[in-house]
Amino acid sequence: MNEEQREDRRTRMIAAVAGGWVADAASLGLHWLYNSNRILEVGGQEPEFLPPRADYFEGVFGFFAHEGKTAGDVSHYGAATKVLTDSLLANHGELNTRDYQRRFVNHFGPGGQWQGFIDNPTRWTLINLATNEQKAIEQAYSSLDTELTDKQKRVLVQKVMPYVRRLSGSELAAPVREAINLTYQETRIQDAGVFLAETIDRELSPESGADDTQLPAVSKLAPLVACCAGHADLMKRVEAAVRVTNNSDEAVAWAHCAAQLLEGVFLGRPLSEAMESAAKKAPDRRNIDLACADSALDPIKAGDTFGRTCYLHEAMPVIFHIVSQAKSYTEAIRANIQCGGDSCGRAWIIGPVMAAIHGVGFKQGIPLSWLARVTDAADLYADLEALV
Repeated sequence: MNEEQREDRRTRMIAAVAGGWVADAASLGLHWLYNSNRILEVGGQEPEFLPPRADYFEGVFGFFAHEGKTAGDVSHYGAATKVLTDSLLANHGELNTRDYQRRFVNHFGPGGQWQGFIDNPTRWTLINLATNEQKAIEQAYSSLDTELTDKQKRVLVQKVMPYVRRLSGSELAAPVREAINLTYQETRIQDAGVFLAETIDRELSPESGADDTQLPAVSKLAPLVACCAGHADLMKRVEAAVRVTNNSDEAVAWAHCAAQLLEGVFLGRPLSEAMESAAKKAPDRRNIDLACADSALDPIKAGDTFGRTCYLHEAMPVIFHIVSQAKSYTEAIRANIQCGGDSCGRAWIIGPVMAAIHGVGFKQGIPLSWLARVTDAADLYADLEALV
């Protein structure tokens, strides 16, 4: 690949992931509103970037989850994607599962930055990470051969855990020993503390996710695929990332399908080729084929046929229908919102696919005005440029 081809690919990938941020923010106002007539009544033919309001949901089926958010904000899907993006940036584009888990807890857990809806995979991932930590502590206790009082053990764990939660391997010994030295100067107790820290670090499980087959399994994948597209082990990395939040074989299978679609268009392959490769990885491709067989874009019919909820077996056929039929980024995002239900979750596949194909600023691409409407847009796009 020559320099010009490399730059074309980079430009395509930056546009693609930016398309995810824009699509998520554009969908937030009517997210989880399931009544298509109400969506049309509220949003008309331009339903994007509406401010989230509870009165949109009155008298019809839906779930208002985004109180306190404003037009341009992203959903919890965007927040989770930002966590993975930050981890990839910190690790030079490589997936470091432990670092990803730490950042996930620090963002969504107690004292974290996130204020908003917490979905089932996030809630159970936080619970599982805490459980995994306790199991690792118990395993370290059982392996310790230094004679210590119960109080000394408790104090040592209190001393080492802040470091285990942000460091690994050889990084642990020096700061752990220094922290313990503030209370215990005996070398044997410091050695025991270092042993505890290193054992806990080794015993922590890389699989912390919920047994869950909903859209959080795939909505975060765009930045990871942008880093790893064309790598032979992409699907292995995808599985590792997915199992952090969704420890389910079915979720992994759908994630492989989504990642294959993203990789294809990120690398500049024809959409039809990318969709066919992706469909082969779907755990059940019958509805994928049915969704792509339509001759016209009809998001409401797709929602009626396949479902509008967060579950991947419903969402993925709707995604395939929209990307196969929409002629532009704008048309695809509006169709996704008009379909109703979990539009923000689907947006993180639809937006990147359509932006990879159509780019930014062209008639069929992401409107420049939409790019500017995303909250904290400059920081998000700067991170994206650094990542890709």
